Amino acid sequence: MNADNPRRVTSRATDRPGDASPFALGLLLRQAHWRVTAVMTEALRPLGIEVRHFAVMLVLVNRGPTVQRDLVAATGSDKAGIMRVVDDLEHKGLAVRKAVPGDRRVRAVEITPQGVELFDAAHVAAEPLAERLVADLGPGEPEQLRDLLTRFAYPAGGEG
Repeated sequence: MNADNPRRVTSRATDRPGDASPFALGLLLRQAHWRVTAVMTEALRPLGIEVRHFAVMLVLVNRGPTVQRDLVAATGSDKAGIMRVVDDLEHKGLAVRKAVPGDRRVRAVEITPQGVELFDAAHVAAEPLAERLVADLGPGEPEQLRDLLTRFAYPAGGEG
């Protein structure tokens, strides 16, 4: 931007409902994420785990034994954070580290039967709270929201 070609700002990000700025979608998604995280934290607290633990357990249930570097990529965490989460899960008996055949330096993390049991219990505990999250939506809107967010998060063309 220079003096010969001034750009007019039509809308500034406000982080308020009705924001029409180019940042509005990201700001709404951030607010929605915080709200969902708070509710899921409430669901998981009585089970003795946090959302970060559940995120790793989700990967382990879906993928089976997974090396820590792949957990970093799958959860968007960092190496030190994943190590702490896996340490926590191991301490609670919810996961174990096992040697990877052919590479003595690498360990795969595997969910234990106790971990699977707690993972299933988390779903039961979260159900009424998840319903509360969408209570203000009309008939069919929770499904529509899920569909739109799925298409947004996983575009057909694979772009990210």
